[in-house]
Order: sequence, then C-alpha cells, then structure tokens
Amino acid sequence: MAPTQDEHSSQELLQTQVHLWHHALGFVKSMALKCAMELQIPNTIQHHGIFVVHEVASPDKEVTYGLTPTTRLLASDEVKSSIFPILSLMLGTTAITPFLGMHSWFLDEHSMSLFKKVHVDIWEMTDQDNTYNQQINNAMVSDSNFLMDIILKECGDVFLGINSLVDVAGGHGGAARAIAKAFPQMKCTVLDLPHVVAEAPSDAYVSFISGDRFKYIPPSDVVFLKWVFHDWGDEDCVKLLKNCKAAIPPKDAGGKVIIVDMVVGSGPNDIVARETQVLYDLFIMSIEGIEREELEWKKIFMEAGFGDYKIISVLGVRSVIELYP
Repeated sequence: MAPTQDEHSSQELLQTQVHLWHHALGFVKSMALKCAMELQIPNTIQHHGIFVVHEVASPDKEVTYGLTPTTRLLASDEVKSSIFPILSLMLGTTAITPFLGMHSWFLDEHSMSLFKKVHVDIWEMTDQDNTYNQQINNAMVSDSNFLMDIILKECGDVFLGINSLVDVAGGHGGAARAIAKAFPQMKCTVLDLPHVVAEAPSDAYVSFISGDRFKYIPPSDVVFLKWVFHDWGDEDCVKLLKNCKAAIPPKDAGGKVIIVDMVVGSGPNDIVARETQVLYDLFIMSIEGIEREELEWKKIFMEAGFGDYKIISVLGVRSVIELYP
C-alpha cells in the first residue's frame, strides 16, 4: 500500500531503524575493542581502521595485518605513547556497570552519583581499593606520556621563563616529569593525596608533596592542572581556583595557572570530535563530573577572581588554557 502524505516512506522508516540499531549496538563496538586489546586479535577490530589488511599473493591467499597510527596507540601498555591503560579503565566493569542503572538514577533525581549508586564514592574507592587506585594512576601516567609530548611540541612556549611549577593532582608525576626534562631549570613538584604519593616513583626530576588541594597549594610561579576540573562541580572548582590564585605571584611577575582539559565546542570541527566530547561529558557525569563549554569555564574563572584567560585548542578534543590573575 502506498504511503499517505502523513506517513513516512518505507525507506525513511528502514533508515530510522538502522540508525536506532546503530545506537543500540554501539556497546558491541566498545566490547570488541576491549576483547581485541586483551587478546590481541587484529581481525576483531580491523573494520574500524585499527589494523590494515594485506593479502599476500600466494596459493593459500595468506592474510597479514599491518599497523596503523591507531594500532600503535594500542600496541602495548609498555610503549610510552600507548593509551592502552586509560582505555582499559574506560572499558572496565567498574566504569561500565553504573550505566546499566542510568534510568533508575534519573528517577532518583540524582540523589547520589551514578558511580556511587553501584559502588562507593570514586575517591573513597581509590583510597580503599589499591588495585583500582593503581589502575587509575597507570591510566593517568599513560595519558600524560602520550599527551605531554604533543603539548611540549605544539605549545611548549607556555612553559618558557618559569622557575617553579606545582602539578596539582599530578598522580605519579608523568606530566611534571615530562616538563622537568624539557625545562631542566624548572623546579617541578607534584601535589597529591597521601595514598597516591606513597606509591609514586622517586627520581631526580620531580619532588612529591602529600596534601589536600582544596586546603592548600604550595607557592610556585605556575600551577598546572591536567584533567582535574572535570571531576568537580562549580563550587569545588571555584574553591580550587582560589587556592591556585593564592599560590602564584601576580601576572606581571609571571604568575599563571595552566589547565589541560576539555572545552566543549573547541578543537576540530568534525562529527567524531564533537560526539566524543559529548560522550565523555556523559561518561564523566557518572562520578558527578562535568565537561564545560567556554562560557562555563569563564564563569568559574571570574568567580575565583581571575582577570583573563587564553584557550589554545591544539590537543584534539582537549585544550590548553592559560589563566592569569
């Protein structure tokens, strides 16, 4: 029967069905990636551009797999540029399970975080569960190893002329160590919680201080925060920013805060980048975190008493922000 004017065509309905199936089956793509990472099975994920297939001209048409840039980031958790540990964290049962109860979380009017509804508060969990704490630390170190080389290459001049830097919530010092190696004259210190610092490696490049960033930040020319603010709501962020401001000298004396985080809407203007920013915002929401647009960043900057800022969008879905008192 031919469709009436008020009905959609058969092809429109079929395309809509495909669209909904595509969304519903999205988790299968994630789980296939997880499986391939854990078992190193290339043909599981070659269709997504992670491996390239070469067919050898032989009687049995032997197939070999070649590396792509994506493969190299997954090759091994022992490779410096590998993001294997952070993807493992994202795809782990601990992170995924809370999303299965998202509907009840909405009905509860967000009485507690999605993560806490299934487990405990994420910061309590890192304090109590050494294995999970180590997994997070490994993920952050791998992200720093990957990203800091790019930051130093693309906008390393943000670190010029700095004599001292405190990396707030810097974990095991991956970012601070990369900065210290690139700028040997700079004194680099990591401030983090006692259970994090207790397991941090010691070396000649970075010193570690145990402490609560919401109470005190040691004085320095610059305060550096990588992927910190998205864990917290506006009130906590303003409190943290005020502590940062108290730790640095005035702008004309070189004082500033350097933030590496997501600015939603900044960066590459393509569907994959934009969708990744939105999806990560939903992901971080599970621990009551938030990814912010520029106006949302500006609001907390001004409330904390800062005068100016500059966004440098050279890190894909993330940006470098220079914040001046």
